[in-house]
Amino acid sequence: MSRSVLFVFLLLLYLLPEPSLSLNQEGLFLLQFKSGLDGPTGALSDWNPRDVTPCNWTGVSCTATGAVAGLNLYNQSLQGPFDPVLCRLPYLSNVSLSYNYINSTLPDAALSRCSALADLDLSMNCLVGPLPAALASLPRLRRLNLDSNNFSGPIPAAFNGFPVLESLSIVFNLLTGTIPAVLGEIGTLQELNLAYNTFSPGPIPPEIGNLSALRNLLLTDCKLIGSIPPSLGNLRKLANLDLSMNNLEGPIPETLTELSSVVQIELYKNSLTGHIPEGLGKLPALRRFDASMNLLEGTIPPSFFDLPLLESFHLYQNHLAGGLPASIARAGSLSELRLHMNRLNGTLPPDLGSKSPLVVVELSQNQFSGEIPGSICDRGSLEQLMLIGNFFSGTLPEGLGRCKTLWRVRLRKNLLSGEVPAGMWGLPHVSLLDLMGNSFSGVISPSISDARNLSSLTISDNQFAGEIPEEIGALTGLYEFSASDNRLTGPLPSALGRLAGLQILDLHNNSLSGEIPREIQAWQHLSELNLAGNGLTGAIPPELGGLAVLNYLDLSNNLLTGSIPPELQNLKLNIFNLSNNQLSGDVPPLYASKGYRDSLLGNPGLCGELPGLCPASSGGPEGKQHLIIFLFIIALAVLILLIGVVCFYWKYGAYLKASRWGRKSSRKSWRLTSFHKVTFPEREILDAALDESNLIGAGASGKVYRAVLSDGSTVAVKKLFRPGKNNLEGEKDAAFEAEIETLGRVRHKNIVRLWCCCTHDDHKLLVYEYLPNGSLGDLLHGGKAGRCLDWPARYKIAVDVAEGLSYLHNDCVPPVVHRDVKSTNILLDADFRARIGDFGVAKAVEAAKSMSVIAGSLGYIAPEYAYTLRVSEKSDVYSFGVVLLELVTGRHPLEAGELGEGDLVRWVHRTAEEKGPAAVLDPSLGSEFEEEMFRVIEVALLCTSNLPINRPTMSKVVKMLLGGGVSGDGSVAELDGDEGMPPQPAPLRGETAWA
Repeated sequence: MSRSVLFVFLLLLYLLPEPSLSLNQEGLFLLQFKSGLDGPTGALSDWNPRDVTPCNWTGVSCTATGAVAGLNLYNQSLQGPFDPVLCRLPYLSNVSLSYNYINSTLPDAALSRCSALADLDLSMNCLVGPLPAALASLPRLRRLNLDSNNFSGPIPAAFNGFPVLESLSIVFNLLTGTIPAVLGEIGTLQELNLAYNTFSPGPIPPEIGNLSALRNLLLTDCKLIGSIPPSLGNLRKLANLDLSMNNLEGPIPETLTELSSVVQIELYKNSLTGHIPEGLGKLPALRRFDASMNLLEGTIPPSFFDLPLLESFHLYQNHLAGGLPASIARAGSLSELRLHMNRLNGTLPPDLGSKSPLVVVELSQNQFSGEIPGSICDRGSLEQLMLIGNFFSGTLPEGLGRCKTLWRVRLRKNLLSGEVPAGMWGLPHVSLLDLMGNSFSGVISPSISDARNLSSLTISDNQFAGEIPEEIGALTGLYEFSASDNRLTGPLPSALGRLAGLQILDLHNNSLSGEIPREIQAWQHLSELNLAGNGLTGAIPPELGGLAVLNYLDLSNNLLTGSIPPELQNLKLNIFNLSNNQLSGDVPPLYASKGYRDSLLGNPGLCGELPGLCPASSGGPEGKQHLIIFLFIIALAVLILLIGVVCFYWKYGAYLKASRWGRKSSRKSWRLTSFHKVTFPEREILDAALDESNLIGAGASGKVYRAVLSDGSTVAVKKLFRPGKNNLEGEKDAAFEAEIETLGRVRHKNIVRLWCCCTHDDHKLLVYEYLPNGSLGDLLHGGKAGRCLDWPARYKIAVDVAEGLSYLHNDCVPPVVHRDVKSTNILLDADFRARIGDFGVAKAVEAAKSMSVIAGSLGYIAPEYAYTLRVSEKSDVYSFGVVLLELVTGRHPLEAGELGEGDLVRWVHRTAEEKGPAAVLDPSLGSEFEEEMFRVIEVALLCTSNLPINRPTMSKVVKMLLGGGVSGDGSVAELDGDEGMPPQPAPLRGETAWA
């Protein structure tokens, strides 16, 4: 019996369910928080409800006793509301939900229960609504980061109640009102960062000077007005003061000379007046000082350059006068000196650069005189020497010929003379050498073949002599060679034919001889050819007619013979001049019109129907016979035209009556505005834009048609949609005006060429050069899927686009922001050279500070633009960074989002961190160029930095892509000094963190 009972007991014990331990209450709270959020597949997959505690879950940290103390869910692509259930975790002290898509308001009352919270980071989300006043009641809160959200309304007055807060950062939001004085009551505050908000104009509260513990005060672009309060001088622990990009007036307070701990002072782009206080040059920790773009007067205090740590000194675009202090030669840490656009004069210290690791010297547009110091590159780090528009004289120092780090040299419009040091012609990294407007002599050295990175050589208006060396043919990246108004002799070297990328060749007013080489047929990108005023002989090569983009041709005042090649009729010339040569024969029909008469004068042997060109063209029996034939041809042409009109209306009359386009066109003629010389009639353009079979693309602003013209050329015609009352930014014809305003005046090898525009009432057509390989986006993500783009082609496209954007940002006056940089707006010619197109939303920088709506495309829009509608050159830099990632990964910017990985930028961060950088590379590219692709990724991630002040300028991007700026260990060279804050460290390849 006892055995039976024992057997039954054991059987029941076996059949009972296995005992399990349940998840504790804190884990249940966390699961409730997770349940309200969506995320990619696999996000927080290890949050297992069967666990006893959540202490081993992703992002969760616990105390020694097992209580949840921290939650770090950075960059998990989570979206949804913020659930205040987190405040029911009694020991939760640190919360980071940064870089997600949390999109609710912050519940004010519920937050007051987070009594243990010490660090709250909700930056880079989509939070909306007012700032919760309850945050100020949290007794232990030390760090509050709400950067890059959509918080609106004023800063609550209750924010004066933070008991122990040390850091308050609310950068890039939509805050209104003015900066409240109550912030000066947070006595524990060490960092106050309110930059890039939409505040109403208001002053800096003097009460900020009461924050005796403050180390960082960042009020960039906060609509500040009035003067800088003297009370800021009380901030004796302040290390970083940034008041840039506001409307501050008045003098720099003398009290700022008491900031004994300050490392960086940024006051640029205000309206400050008066003198620079002498005492600022006695701040022992000062490294960076920038008061550029103000109205400052007086002289530069010599004491600045006795500072042992001073690295960057920017005072450009002011009204400063006087000389450069001799003490500058003693500045042992000075690397950036930017003083251009002032009234400075005198000579430079002869030992400038002997003790300073100078990288950038920009003194253009002043009144300096004397010689360029021979020691300026003694430390071997000089990269940019910009001395345009001064009175420098004497010869160039020999040391510049040994300065291998130089990549940008601009010395135009000075009084320099003598021979250029031989080594300077062949500097290995120089991309721009501008010596125009001096009195240099000697020859162009054959050592120029070593300057393999040279893209622009401008030496016009000097006294250079001798022949152009054959070695110039080694400069395969040269796109401009301007050497006009010199004493060059000899023939044009045939090696010029190797410069396939040449776009501008200007050698007018020299003593060149011989024939124009037929190798010019390789110049398929040449837009300007000026050989006027030489002694060139022989015939005009018919190969000139094959240069499809040539729009400026001047061969006047030479000794050219023979006839005008009929092939020249293939060109679309804006400037055409063959006058004063020895040409003969008949004038090709295209040029036999009065409009070209002055272009052909001085050639006694030319014949045609133009008065003064051919004496036999009128009078006498032969002339009368020609006249009769001519009149007969005219009559026949009129008859044919009438028959054609009748046939056309018989076939298409009904269509024209029904067509609004046709009705309006019949009442008033179209108007053609040309930006280059065009020869095709507008009717051919209209026909192309009416025929839907020519459609090759469509976008938000209009349709694009391919038009093959009667002369055999092909153009692209963009027909803009009719403006409606809801059109972009509420401006009638905004896209049309932006396009012609930008493209009508720019001339650059990497900007698409706008031939002309046709307008008629509310119908508008834009006529561009046709680029047969379409857009980069189509090649990367369309049916061809990038098969024809190997890595060298993609790399060249990246450099082309970077140079085009650099031109828009730095060389246009005023600078231009594209606002819609993306792969589908990058067009490729037959050789896969890139052009930037579609300027329908482009703006001049000064006009683009704040937009009423977002322009751009998803996946490319910079964070600050999406949140604040403020746009700058750095918005284009971000978009370009996304394009770089497209080129390297082969992925569309939104493809990662479809896979649950967020946008492309986040996907690259996450994948490279988890699997290594090789995992993000397009597998079709192979591994041959892997190191170069890693470097491009580093540049891309710099460009897509969250804060625009941490992104490089496009000119710096060009340099980094060409091999500079990112060192072998992944560190990043200093950015241009006008970029505000120093950059964050670059992500490193290999095993270092990419997040």
